[in-house]
Amino acid sequence: MRKPLPQLKTAMTPFPYSIDIEADIEDARALLAEHDFHHLPVTEGGQLVGMLTAGKLGNGDTSPLRDVCEIEPYLVDINERLSEVLNTMARLRVDAAIVVKHGKLAGVFTAADACRVFADLLDVLEPPPGDGDEAA
Repeated sequence: MRKPLPQLKTAMTPFPYSIDIEADIEDARALLAEHDFHHLPVTEGGQLVGMLTAGKLGNGDTSPLRDVCEIEPYLVDINERLSEVLNTMARLRVDAAIVVKHGKLAGVFTAADACRVFADLLDVLEPPPGDGDEAA
């Protein structure tokens, strides 16, 4: 029996944290560190306006979040085909997509999520040694 292909909604990190664009940069650093992630959706008045990546936050930087976040992040609907999202991320050379459902934040899909899903898929196609297929 063939296993169904992974979908975006099962591959993404659901219910991500977000931060308001007027928040202090130290609050953003703390939130990223506390939850050990590298991408943080940015909102203004409850609406998505950008994406903050840990790599953009210099240790001593005190710039406003508005100056360090990506203002036009890659937004994708939760029902988009995972293959289409992956192709677009590769073409745009982005390492994360903000996933929305009915225009509202639903998740974040990152290159790390893509690697995990790809590894799981490869394990299905060719199970690693020791998964019960050894000769008795």
